[in-house]
Amino acid sequence: MNADTPDTPSISELAELRLSRRTAMAGGLATAAAAFFGVTAPAAAAGSGASAGASGGAAAAAESLGRGGGRPLLGFPAIAPSIADEVLLPPGYRYDVLFPWGHPIVPSGPAFAEDASNSAADQARQAGDHHDGMWFFPLRDRRSGLLCVNHEATTENLLHTDGRAAWSAEKTAKSQAAHGVSVIQVEQDRRGEWQLAESRFARRVTMTTPIELTGPAAGHPLMRTGADPDGVLVLGTLNNCASGPTPWDTYLTCEETINKYFYYGEQPPTAGSVEERYGIGSESPYPWYTTDSRFDMQDEPNEYNRFGWVVEVDPFDPTSTPKKRTALGRMEHENAVVVRGRRGEAVVYMGDDTQFDYFYKFVGAEPIVKARKAGRSPLDEGTLYVARFDEDGSGRWLPLVHGEPGLTTADGFADQAQVLIHTRLAADAVGATPMDRPEWCTVQPHTGAVYFTCTNNTARTETVNAANPRLNNRYGHIMKIDENRNPSAVRFDWDIFLLAGDEASGATVPSDQAFGSPDGLWFDAVGRLWILTDGAQPQVDGGDQNNQMLVADTERGDIRRFLVGPPRCEITGITATPDGRSLFVNIQHPGDSGTPDNPRASSSWPDYSPTGRPRSATIVITREDGGVVGA
Repeated sequence: MNADTPDTPSISELAELRLSRRTAMAGGLATAAAAFFGVTAPAAAAGSGASAGASGGAAAAAESLGRGGGRPLLGFPAIAPSIADEVLLPPGYRYDVLFPWGHPIVPSGPAFAEDASNSAADQARQAGDHHDGMWFFPLRDRRSGLLCVNHEATTENLLHTDGRAAWSAEKTAKSQAAHGVSVIQVEQDRRGEWQLAESRFARRVTMTTPIELTGPAAGHPLMRTGADPDGVLVLGTLNNCASGPTPWDTYLTCEETINKYFYYGEQPPTAGSVEERYGIGSESPYPWYTTDSRFDMQDEPNEYNRFGWVVEVDPFDPTSTPKKRTALGRMEHENAVVVRGRRGEAVVYMGDDTQFDYFYKFVGAEPIVKARKAGRSPLDEGTLYVARFDEDGSGRWLPLVHGEPGLTTADGFADQAQVLIHTRLAADAVGATPMDRPEWCTVQPHTGAVYFTCTNNTARTETVNAANPRLNNRYGHIMKIDENRNPSAVRFDWDIFLLAGDEASGATVPSDQAFGSPDGLWFDAVGRLWILTDGAQPQVDGGDQNNQMLVADTERGDIRRFLVGPPRCEITGITATPDGRSLFVNIQHPGDSGTPDNPRASSSWPDYSPTGRPRSATIVITREDGGVVGA
């Protein structure tokens, strides 16, 4: 870090600034605090809090971290990092593969072909690829439920028998069918094992499913295309990243990296244009545009405006039309967490998963009950805000409302719909704080504190700030904001909960629990914070360790590694049964370096078949004694 640059304070200077309020890691680890504040402290045992021998600045930090309150939440031993081709768990735990790519959504559906020879029609009735966010909706008997699973993307070299070669309309159709959402019914048998059931609720939402556009941007000229001159109905949802349930028992699936699906042309977009700001042309596109002209922006320049939204799906009505809720803004949505505000209105927290982008909050215009009684969506009217993090640990939600300074017609925003369609530009205009890749968020039970992941940002090479304190932030960090139990508030206080990585990177976690690139984030019902990773990890045995999942007791300062996945996977998507005894987790794109000639180049998980290929999958984790997972 260039501490000599006037606008680039050192980590120690930033740490001192934060310590003047409530410092570094709310419920963190004294050993980690010692490293952060430059104080030597005795090493802590694996998965434990800090040694009582910590002194000086570390002791002051530990005292401020809120350690020791209440009963310990973590009841398992931390496991070691790994580079093995398997899923590892603590002793006394087991997992079962429940719903891998290509598995039929009902038992009577088309079976998976190991050589990837299933047709597009088959794929539309099977689990999609790249499992991501999900949620479990219990049914009345409590031994079964509906599981909604996102399918973010595809590994084309594994999806087809010959990969991307000789691209065709059939390959486009199969790839599009492997995106979207699966709704399946799962149930426990008498032995406690989970399986799929035949179900009237089972459905796939894919790139050919009609989806209604609602809210302020519906019908806007920027949303109109040749196939939809009214701008109110779009085919499909894509790059479905993470998700969230609503208080009225629907499922929000979030469209993330849309830019890689659209072909702009041989020349890149103009510098400073909307297309450049949304990353169009920055990645090699999927080949869909060669057989489906709506993904060729020369033919349909507005089609890309119809993606990048939060989509609402009713899992309990398989005949219902999903809705893209445009009041929540257009960006690379990661997940969406819905809580009730002070007046009973819907409050939705969201992150925009790109380096130097922002965290957002939507506050509904009226109470949920009132809106639903009147036949209105609680998500169609309200105010979208973007976060500004000030250096003193305070913050403010800035409204993205047409007519406000920076968002007037003279500023290039014709109306509120355009503010939402061009959300990123609107957030730029009002002075939001650019963050180190904002991703998942989750709300802590009992306190209402909101935790956000900043996964990493190696492009931060010149300036840092209190909320993003590291140059070349390879390993990322987790933020915490406190709105004083008022989700509708426009002001908040914030802290850095932890800095991920290893000792050399200034991490605030014990070296034996070192991890990088926090992505997924979820509080269970009793307050355990589950942290799922995707990206660069500290090294083990001479190479980057596999992605993993850790659990933190935020009040006692305890963090432990609970799961390690197979090579090249992302650990993502997490939900549980109401009793906490079954935990569902997604293993995304294991072994994605495989080729048509060598599909198992880096992984054979989960089938380990000599004639098969690696598959993204939903697993279910249980304790062998039937107890609560993590306790």
